[in-house]
Amino acid sequence: MGRVSATLLAMALATGAGAACTPVQRQHGFVADNPATMQVQVGIDTQDTIRARLGTPSTETVFGDATWYYVTSVQESFAFLQPETIERNVLAIGFDPQGVVSRVDRFGLERGQIVNFADAETPTRGRELGILEQILGTIGRGAPVGLGDEEERNAPRRR
Repeated sequence: MGRVSATLLAMALATGAGAACTPVQRQHGFVADNPATMQVQVGIDTQDTIRARLGTPSTETVFGDATWYYVTSVQESFAFLQPETIERNVLAIGFDPQGVVSRVDRFGLERGQIVNFADAETPTRGRELGILEQILGTIGRGAPVGLGDEEERNAPRRR
């Protein structure tokens, strides 16, 4: 009986170790496999028809020509390691001032750019004072607290 349970334990450990090394894939964002993405027609479709067919875009341009971006990405991770993006598809739909589709572009992971975001705080303009400058900078600026009132200056002090 000990030999059978040792064999089962070894098999369970081997299965667990194999499962830990199996990559896990996760899809994020817009579902790009939708056949409706292939049916976008320049000069015919409008913002309303695109929104009805594809839904709300992942993001939109803020400045310049109106462009909607539908983004999907697939990430793969092994056990405890950081996930890695293995596939990305971007459907960019541009609109003219009347809201009619003027262009349709498709981009993949090869066109992506890595953007390093600064995690520091935004610096403010001006000069930062040191502790000594803050203390000495208040000398000569107005009356001391509590002595600005004529009645308070003449009032008898309590002990």
